[in-house]
Amino acid sequence: MAAQEPPRPPLGSAEPPEPEPGGRYEAVVPHWFYCKVTDTRERWVPFSAQDSERLEAAYGAGKEQAGVVVPTSGGRYDVHLRARQRVAVYWEEEAAEVRRCTWFYKGDKDNKFIPYSEAFSEELEEAYMIAVTLGEWKKKLESPNREVIILHNPKLMVHYHPVASSDDWVSTPTEQGRPRTVKRGVENIAVEIPNGEPLQIDHLVFVVHGIGPACDIRFRSIVQCVNDFRNVSLSMLQSHFRKAQEQQQVGRVEFLPVNWHSSLHSTGVDVDLERITLPSINRLRHFINDTILDVFFYNSSTYCQTIVDTVASEMNRLHRLFLQRNPHFRGGVSIAGHSLGSLILFDLLTNQKADPEDKEHCVQGSRTTSSTGGIEEVKEILKKLELSEYCDVFEKEKMDRQALFLCTENNLKEMGIPLGPRMKILHYINSETGTKGRSSAVPGHSEGGAEPGSPSQLGDSSEDGRSCQYRDVGLGQVSANYPQLNYKPSIFFAFGSPIGMFLTVRGVKRIDPNYSLPTCKGFFNIFHPFDPVAYRIEPMIVPELEFEPMLLPHHKGRKRMHLELKEGLTRMSVDLKNNLLGSLRVAWQSFTRSPVLALEAGSSEADAEAEAGTEKQPDTKAEEPPAVVKEETPPINVGRLNGGNRIDYVLQEKPIESFNEYLFALQGHLCYWESEDTVLLVLKEIYQTQGITLDQPLPGSQ
Repeated sequence: MAAQEPPRPPLGSAEPPEPEPGGRYEAVVPHWFYCKVTDTRERWVPFSAQDSERLEAAYGAGKEQAGVVVPTSGGRYDVHLRARQRVAVYWEEEAAEVRRCTWFYKGDKDNKFIPYSEAFSEELEEAYMIAVTLGEWKKKLESPNREVIILHNPKLMVHYHPVASSDDWVSTPTEQGRPRTVKRGVENIAVEIPNGEPLQIDHLVFVVHGIGPACDIRFRSIVQCVNDFRNVSLSMLQSHFRKAQEQQQVGRVEFLPVNWHSSLHSTGVDVDLERITLPSINRLRHFINDTILDVFFYNSSTYCQTIVDTVASEMNRLHRLFLQRNPHFRGGVSIAGHSLGSLILFDLLTNQKADPEDKEHCVQGSRTTSSTGGIEEVKEILKKLELSEYCDVFEKEKMDRQALFLCTENNLKEMGIPLGPRMKILHYINSETGTKGRSSAVPGHSEGGAEPGSPSQLGDSSEDGRSCQYRDVGLGQVSANYPQLNYKPSIFFAFGSPIGMFLTVRGVKRIDPNYSLPTCKGFFNIFHPFDPVAYRIEPMIVPELEFEPMLLPHHKGRKRMHLELKEGLTRMSVDLKNNLLGSLRVAWQSFTRSPVLALEAGSSEADAEAEAGTEKQPDTKAEEPPAVVKEETPPINVGRLNGGNRIDYVLQEKPIESFNEYLFALQGHLCYWESEDTVLLVLKEIYQTQGITLDQPLPGSQ
């Protein structure tokens, strides 16, 4: 019989010695698992080593206590030890079964080992202990399902299926098909056990989803997507903040999902829609009712109120509950929104009310910053006009850009500026004023009609300043009573956001450069280049300039190879074009001057001009490539919406995505949850507020 043959030792291990009576028995080390049900399929997932040890300690100390609750998974789930249930803390989720596991089995069709019940595992362990101690092997045990387990020796234990025929007692175990493999102890099965999350929480981020109940291309919920985002953040912390972790400066960032879709669709609106929905193409119509219509719901005053109330109350509830469970938390709070969720958060933030002391500080800081920035602008103008030697004179007079544009010729004369430089400055002022006057003539181009730098644009917060004007006039938001948050967010992250498009549709042509969110100082607009829903923000602040968004550096520290190749080919084609045009220009100039060469004097002049032309040509050719590079390097003033820093950040597309951008458009809108580059930017900006930087700065980062 095959079952009676001595088992072959597994690869990489010595042949087990034949057990003898009175052998040494070592108790099995248990590990705790929970059952995860997905589409009616059960999967047993191990707790982290940290959580399992904590559960085992509580099991040993208070086994019979009904009220023992152990927090697990970073405090997001509680395990009720007596009931053996794993319950979500911050969101609604069906309770999962929990087991203290010591024995496992796996059949031919099973991908992973499945734990036996705790009661039957104790029976197996008792039989194993007797067999090891007395040396009595080949013992048969019958499971509650009348399945037979045979312990041949410590390395060979098998589990046979029961036979369904009436003569079950006639059959022998070897006649019942291929047996299942039985293993004792979690160390003998192929399962990855995570170490656990750092206990220290440095920052809290609330994540608001977009339209529909599904948030990615696999139709997963916001909870599952945020779990992925959190896992990627833990990986990025280990790889890019290792030094800070070793010095115990960094723990982790907690991300909590905010769900508003279920509350909206539980108002009874789905029943009303069902009555008027046509019966044809049923699945498509149901998909539209469940997802696309969320955009229209948000533009309805009735349901917009429901949505903003749900989002604000849910974030406030989560914040209170988090502080109750983490009383020693002293970190900041940020918020992130995907797609329509980012627009909801933007509208909420524009309607927050700053504290009086913050308003006054904001006004003073705005004026100081504006003045300092204005002096630097004047220096740039003088440098552009080749009048840098007069910078000290203008700085001594505290002359900013606004004051410069109010200057007359007499003012400049009193400052001691000579006639030539005076004429240059006045000509520049007149040309700039004329251009500005033409652009201001566009309806709604400058809300309120105030010039940049005037009191109304500097943020007179006593009347909510520009925020009030934008909320009621410029932004054109749906009429709703926007609730107040219980905290002041540090940073607002928008993923794949249509904020710019909605502002434009509402009638906003330009965002005041001096405008900032009342209670949130940071704002980052992150998008994939092929995302069909994403729009930029910076061109609405600086419409007169054309510049690219900030390219997010790859998390491994360089550009993707195909992007470098594309840039190299573009640069090479530009150089070839410039060289060809330069050669043709020189040849044409020499051809047109050839009749003049008859005169000796004219010949020398033509040669001089030709030399000057050929000398100038390389200069222009050499200047053009730096101009291309220069577009990225000089700082661009994009206003105070992100504290003077850049707002728009674009991800690098993957090589396969560059073949056809239309095929990957939908994926581009749903890629942020598992994007290492996105997560790394979020972590970098969050920890930068605490004075903690990356181990190695990424090239191209701000």
